[in-house]
Amino acid sequence: MYRLDKKNQTPGYIALISILILGAVGVAVAVSVLLMGLNNSKTSFAVEQSNQSKALANACAETALQQIKNLNSYSGTGNLSTSQGNCAYTVTNTGGQNRTVTASGTVGTIIRKISISISAITPTIAISSWQEVAN
Repeated sequence: MYRLDKKNQTPGYIALISILILGAVGVAVAVSVLLMGLNNSKTSFAVEQSNQSKALANACAETALQQIKNLNSYSGTGNLSTSQGNCAYTVTNTGGQNRTVTASGTVGTIIRKISISISAITPTIAISSWQEVAN
């Protein structure tokens, strides 16, 4: 007659439980690595959109400055559109040769804004400040 001994059964159960625990830990590590990679991808995408938005805002600001150079009395609005996003600018006459240019660039849900203060237009455009501003 064949007799089962408790000593002979224990090592098999310990090995099985050990493999299950190691497998669960491995799966947890793999899932956390995948989630971190996904989060990094989202962050990188948002940073890229932010850079594109700032570039568009600068492009609109430069377009506004060109409008002022072409016509010293220019004040008004305009916009540009590209395949990545769009931007808009406003030129405001604040008296004499002083002008304020505000420009914003939008890519996806990211918006970046720029404000430029101009202290003179002739003989050349003199920019007293060019800074990014909050919404």
